[in-house]
Amino acid sequence: MVSVTDPDEAREALKGGADIIDVKNPREGALGANRPQTIKKIKEEVGNQVEVSATIGDLQNTPGTASLAALGGATLGVDYVKAGMLGPKTPSEARDLSRTIAQTLQEFRLRTKLVIAGYADYQIQGCVNPLMLPKPAAEAGAWGVLIDVREKSSKGLFDYLSVKDLENFVEEGHQLGLKIALAGSLGKKDLQTMLKLGVDIMGVRRNVCTIRDREPKIDHRLVEEFVNVLQRTQK
Repeated sequence: MVSVTDPDEAREALKGGADIIDVKNPREGALGANRPQTIKKIKEEVGNQVEVSATIGDLQNTPGTASLAALGGATLGVDYVKAGMLGPKTPSEARDLSRTIAQTLQEFRLRTKLVIAGYADYQIQGCVNPLMLPKPAAEAGAWGVLIDVREKSSKGLFDYLSVKDLENFVEEGHQLGLKIALAGSLGKKDLQTMLKLGVDIMGVRRNVCTIRDREPKIDHRLVEEFVNVLQRTQK
């Protein structure tokens, strides 16, 4: 899964062989939401070539806002909406917020899948421990759970959570019927670990970007290199 910010980056990610195009706005946070117009253009660019996901924000514990954002993303035709559990501080709060989102998608008969996202740096952010999210996500009717890092600095996923922590997380999620995604400054060096963990989706952005006009931009050559390493590692 490659996170993009505009149609040009989506084209680059597709050209490089990305399996999922994830639309976000890093300027608004790790799971910052992009504008509906941009999501629509990216969806039109991608068509049915691969699946498209859209982040709907680092959400506070505000069910109305969260469900409306999810509805907006789903009506644009994306396959997944990713909801960041920044506001909830306990598993029960995360479950209740997630349930409101899931029920909204169901009541409007939208087939968009809900992915609940937690933050590896939860202690710094003051939010719910992401390792505790599988059960509330399953109870809410979510399709999957993602762990990402909110504060994008020199630290990544494994600076906050151990391989054993993540192994237990993946195992619990799968036992509950959830798909599991991991992100947070992951690179080619992490592919072997991801495969051993049995992760369903690996999210990347920083390590498949080059700097153009002083901004990080997706580079199809780096995406292709990443995909090639993954394919070799799987053999």
